[in-house]
Amino acid sequence: MRPLLSALALVVSGVMAGLVAAVAVKGAGSLTSDFLFTLPAGAGREGGILSVILSTLWLAAGALAFSLPLGVGTALYLVEYAPPGRIVGLIRSLTETLAGVPSILFGLFGFAVFVVRLGWGPSLLSGSATLAVMLLPTVIRTSEEAVAAVPQELREGAAALGAARWDAIRRIVLPQAAPGILTGALLALGRAVGETAAVLLTAGTDLALPRSPLDPGRPMAVHLYILAGEGLSDGRAYATALALVCGVLFVNIFAHLLLGGRRVR
Repeated sequence: MRPLLSALALVVSGVMAGLVAAVAVKGAGSLTSDFLFTLPAGAGREGGILSVILSTLWLAAGALAFSLPLGVGTALYLVEYAPPGRIVGLIRSLTETLAGVPSILFGLFGFAVFVVRLGWGPSLLSGSATLAVMLLPTVIRTSEEAVAAVPQELREGAAALGAARWDAIRRIVLPQAAPGILTGALLALGRAVGETAAVLLTAGTDLALPRSPLDPGRPMAVHLYILAGEGLSDGRAYATALALVCGVLFVNIFAHLLLGGRRVR
């Protein structure tokens, strides 16, 4: 059985390596400093992807700003305050169900609520809020596990010294759980950055340099989709894909380094 499992692991690793290699071979020639740090022109046929990168960073920062407080707060309620019972089971069941919803449905929800109902229009703010809803299940689950992993003895010691529950959570539990919480948020963000359908309906496709969250933008995944889907420039499409893959790999490596440091401690 062990040789079979090892072979399966090698196959999966080979597929991943082959995918990255194929993108790198076709996109490395176009991935230059000018491509990364100049503005696009001609609907993306010319110029670089500076505004696309900045739009992606706006979306990522906004998604974390929305999802972290909600996700961590929910996790703290489930672990520290909620009594075991049907309510906790219902919340966890709904969270797991939300994690399996297709991204296009998140896009439709974001379009109906943030773009139309709240009047934010196609903007980076609408896209960030939509991505935050997508991130919530992962953030809640990883934060819950990180908080639950904090030794109970630390809570009991704080209570014995007269600390209120919230003081113990704020000064002891959260600092201990912070690496695990941040790791889960980064891993979820790595997935969300590559989403196309959800942000296509909410963030817009404008190539102009975004100057505020209320401006529309074109994230990297959407830019790649448009370049490849409309046949505007295969070389620039592969270069954008390579830049996106490198960004996601960096986020995942950083997250695993954080997780490794947490385990060492």
